[in-house]
Amino acid sequence: MAMDATLASWLTLSHIKGLGNEGLHQLLLAFGSPTAILATSESALKQIVRPAIAKAICQQADNLTHADISIWLDDPNNHIVTIADTDYPQALLNISDPPLLLYVKGRLELLNCPAIAVVGSRNASTQGLRNAETFAQALSQSKLTIVSGMAHGIDTAAHLGGLRGQGSSIAVVGTGLDKVYPSANRALAHQLAIEGVLISEYPLGTPPLANNFPRRNRIISGLSLGCLIVEASLQSGSLITARMALEQGRDVFAIPGSIHSPQAKGCHALIKQGAKLVEAPQDIVDELGWLSTPTNILSNPDDDDHQLFKHLGFDPVSLDQLSQLSNLTIETLSAILLQLELDGKVTTLAGGMYQRIV
Repeated sequence: MAMDATLASWLTLSHIKGLGNEGLHQLLLAFGSPTAILATSESALKQIVRPAIAKAICQQADNLTHADISIWLDDPNNHIVTIADTDYPQALLNISDPPLLLYVKGRLELLNCPAIAVVGSRNASTQGLRNAETFAQALSQSKLTIVSGMAHGIDTAAHLGGLRGQGSSIAVVGTGLDKVYPSANRALAHQLAIEGVLISEYPLGTPPLANNFPRRNRIISGLSLGCLIVEASLQSGSLITARMALEQGRDVFAIPGSIHSPQAKGCHALIKQGAKLVEAPQDIVDELGWLSTPTNILSNPDDDDHQLFKHLGFDPVSLDQLSQLSNLTIETLSAILLQLELDGKVTTLAGGMYQRIV
């Protein structure tokens, strides 16, 4: 992606300290374009923004070089999308505070695909992680893109599940895209950059500042048709995403858990407040009225289940062993086992083992 004068103007204004999204929005309403803003006199700017910001804009107008960003944009996988561009996510135009500029790394077309947010606790239980990955994979197989925040726990599991389906996954991060946070998700970030997409409203070089993460949640929910909370304590940041989803007119879904689990209390609170209780991915698909039929083995007939059950006993067995016994590919087996797990017929054990439970 090449740097032109218009994009340079957008970037210049986005780097003005204290201006912010709302201030820039007001300037755009008043003067029409970033180029026009930078050409406006300081006295005229003071009618819209504080004097110090007006002065900073005029000083920056003489320095439109963004060499570091130009180098970043030399990578064809990197993009900057403004609210004036056709590639800008149309879903975000319907929220009260849309980001005016997005840094994007990966598959640009995913920004305008139907999506579902899947979020939850960083300190998730084993079952919570399994639910997040399983739900995300099934929803992705139904051609819904999975949106989350690339945090530890539920977010990570959701991205992994989403990447296994046709819908893929979007990570909305709270840092510059030249940084990976948390660092343990470096491999996941690399996979998302190739098979999915990462986006941020924050400039390159932005560190993981605490205030950035609650704010980016409005983008997670705004990109989505609905928001699924998998696990959450009463203090979980994912409840902020749920609240923003409600404010944006999105559906909110929650998976119930044990009444004794602190990680279920946030979900239970949401359900009491009107969130839709879900027990299976199909509950979400039905509620959204999403009619896309998965084009994978998730819809296999009962005789396929029967054939696999001949080789899947009540003792744990690995995916490789099942493949050898059944003559099915790993991809086909994974899809069948996912559906069997959703149906409550199979459970996943540690070490990638599977066990029949009915």
